[in-house]
Amino acid sequence: MALPVREQLRGAVRSYFEEPGARLFQAVGLTPNAITLLGFAVCVVSAYLVASGWLLWGGVAFLVGSILDLMDGALARLTGRETPFGALLDSVFDRLGEAALFVGLGIYALRADHSDEYRAFFITALLLALIFSQGVSYLRARGEGLGVFTRAGLMTRTERVILLGIGLLLGWIPWLLFGILVLMAAVSCFTLFQRMFTIRNMLDESS
Repeated sequence: MALPVREQLRGAVRSYFEEPGARLFQAVGLTPNAITLLGFAVCVVSAYLVASGWLLWGGVAFLVGSILDLMDGALARLTGRETPFGALLDSVFDRLGEAALFVGLGIYALRADHSDEYRAFFITALLLALIFSQGVSYLRARGEGLGVFTRAGLMTRTERVILLGIGLLLGWIPWLLFGILVLMAAVSCFTLFQRMFTIRNMLDESS
């Protein structure tokens, strides 16, 4: 049976990007946990740049931090350093890095020269995107705690990173970033319930 397109893409990224990058970091002497913390630090820098109004450079930094996030797990597998604490550290700092960017976007909206109406809509979309995206990530972790492993859903972390990166890199286009946040909020809300019922069905099948 042919793999879904998403899994084929993930396999290609793993083979042609993650594994060569992991070998490079291994040669440099970095540990998986060090890469996790480095990726988080880069995301904080991205949040600062965005808050300061430098959306393009903030987008570049955010994508670099997200790339580093791919590498810690690949390096752990390559070096045999996969540990429960490493997985916990990675999960926590993934959430913190993403939240930091949303804080940066919120400060940007407050400081930018926009109307009060636009600012209110922007921050509302921002908060909803943050709440629903964090809820999607929580469901995956909660499902794993119940013995169910799934990445089901339209708006996973990968899609969020791509959309946020595009929105920041092209943030000079009027309303684009706002539109992307609205899209993220709506599809993440759908994904939350999609994943919830997927987990319910898997639990029913295993009981």
